[in-house]
Amino acid sequence: MESVYAALLLHKAGKKIDEASLKKVLQAAGATVEEAKVQALVAALSEVKIDEAIKSAPTMTVVAAPASTAPTAPQKKEEKKEEKKEEEAIQGLGALFG
Repeated sequence: MESVYAALLLHKAGKKIDEASLKKVLQAAGATVEEAKVQALVAALSEVKIDEAIKSAPTMTVVAAPASTAPTAPQKKEEKKEEKKEEEAIQGLGALFG
C-alpha cells in the first residue's frame, strides 16, 4: 500500500513515476522497499491516467447519525452490535482519508 501512496505523492508533485523515484520516496518514508511490488506498480501505472482514475473512483461519504433526544423502544442486542460494527468501520475508513 505504501507504494501506491508513494506513486500518488509523485503524481501530485508532478514527478515521473518510475522505479527509482518510488524507491526514493519509500526509503525517505522509512518503508520497506520490495523490488517486485515497485516494478509491478510502475508497469501497472504505465497505462493508467491517474487523474481520470481518481475522478472516476467511487467515494464514500461519512454521515453522522442524528442525536436522539426522545426515548426509543429498546433494540435487540444483535442490532446494536451490528450498528456499532458498521459505525466503527465507517469511522475507520474516514480516518484513512482524513
